[in-house]
Amino acid sequence: MTWLVPLPVLLPLMGAGLSLILSHHPRAQRNVSMLVLGALVVVAGALVYLADTSGPQTVWIGGWPETVGIVLVADRLSALMLLVSALVTTAVLGYSIGQGMVTDEESAPVAVYHPTFLVLVAGVANAFLAGDLFNLFVSFEMLLFASYVLLTLGGTPPRLRAGTIYVLVALLSSTLFLISLAVTYGATGTLTMAHIAQRVADLPDHVALLIQLLLLVTFAIKAAIFPMSFWLPDSYPTAPAPVTAVFAGLLTKVGVYAILRVQTLIFPDSPLTDLLLVAALLTLLIGILGAIAQSDIKRMLSFTLVSHIGYLVLGIALANRAGVSGTIFYVVHHIIVQTSLFLVVGLIERRAGSTSLLRIGGLARLAPLLALLFFVPAMNLAGIPPLSGFIGKVGLLQAAQDEGSALAWVLVGAGVLTSLLTLYAVAKTWATAFWRTPAEAHEALEELDSLGSDSVLHRGHVHTPAGVVMPVEAIAEARRLSDADLPDRDFHQLIEADEDVRTMPAGMLVPAAGLVVLTVVLTIVAGPLFSYSDRAADDLIDGTSYTTTVLGGVVE
Repeated sequence: MTWLVPLPVLLPLMGAGLSLILSHHPRAQRNVSMLVLGALVVVAGALVYLADTSGPQTVWIGGWPETVGIVLVADRLSALMLLVSALVTTAVLGYSIGQGMVTDEESAPVAVYHPTFLVLVAGVANAFLAGDLFNLFVSFEMLLFASYVLLTLGGTPPRLRAGTIYVLVALLSSTLFLISLAVTYGATGTLTMAHIAQRVADLPDHVALLIQLLLLVTFAIKAAIFPMSFWLPDSYPTAPAPVTAVFAGLLTKVGVYAILRVQTLIFPDSPLTDLLLVAALLTLLIGILGAIAQSDIKRMLSFTLVSHIGYLVLGIALANRAGVSGTIFYVVHHIIVQTSLFLVVGLIERRAGSTSLLRIGGLARLAPLLALLFFVPAMNLAGIPPLSGFIGKVGLLQAAQDEGSALAWVLVGAGVLTSLLTLYAVAKTWATAFWRTPAEAHEALEELDSLGSDSVLHRGHVHTPAGVVMPVEAIAEARRLSDADLPDRDFHQLIEADEDVRTMPAGMLVPAAGLVVLTVVLTIVAGPLFSYSDRAADDLIDGTSYTTTVLGGVVE
């Protein structure tokens, strides 16, 4: 069944080509994209079963010698990552189809969205399956190309600025990766990770340390680990909601996956454990402190995304079975929860016209289902028992406790504090956006208005007593009429009658709700999932089955 291994890469690429051909037939484009991702879910599920029951599945591509050939490997970890990524990208694509991808910009190049999205999916799959560093580099470049197009859809100035920052950071990472590849190949004579794992022990200590540092810095930029996380909160929130969701859910996890794979396979006895623990500590604390200072829901979630990467780095740095298993469990949890939250925030933006906590309120009354859809994954992100976020954090903190060093105990305290501050950030957001009455929101904006008209005009919209955000021009006209000859009651009726009140299309609501339900399912299946994570962790720490399967494969 090794013929299944290349399909997660080939199917999206072929779908992207066909979708590009059908660029003038939007319905056919949508059908092709959904069919491809549906098939990808099935293939990924089959690979999870095969990897768990029959061991790693390996395919050599192109008939090249093993030292320079391209190898794709589906073991327990990569197969699980493929399945989770296939599920969330399918939900995100369905959501974007429901949204239409032209919410605010009629000129947005919708025809390129589907092929670009499928290239992104192919890049993610190729990164998870790559058995050599050069193919992993190719995956990152595929992601860079697709990400820039998706980030700048519509060509608005904020998106172009965010895309420029993203590309500059990605190019820096790519340059470091190329340097890493050159040094690695020069020192070991190969870029196949299984070969490197065998040969790195024969290198001088300073050469092995240099290779490890270069790879860690490269992947840390991709994973948004502090201090290389500065770019993320300014890049992700400007993109369309489905794009932000898939970026937040998957792209940083590709970097985490690369660190996990390299650290366990190539550098199992890493001398950089304390450095990684310090990076985890700073990522946890700096990220969550940034989150609680935000007044925009998207930016708040972007900072919590950075912060919770620290939990994943903690498990990798511990380098024991419990830590690695906790990281695998938590990365699955975080992909699904973070993606679902950004999709729900897209619904908030559509319903209220904004994601700024200064402008919205009363959504629990206006859209109670939306309040529930935000509340459940938000509490899961905060780690409220018995949800999967709590289970994953307990597993990671217990692993740190078992390690027993002073720095590990500091990480335990930081992990608990980060969880509490996450609860504070999401609870404040829920209370302000959903529980606060529209009148209170309106009064808060009146206070801002009293600071001067420029501050309101700068924001471009004003919240109304009906819980609707309206353009400043509409509010100004309504106030003019109200001051002239209308009582306050008529002014409010005029505002509430504005056509800017938006509904939530079923095409957006169903995929978002489906992912929220999946976050709850994670709690129900936490036992079997943690057992699978334990087996995957055993494979990673031992490494024998991976290297034996790869190096014993037949070149095709």
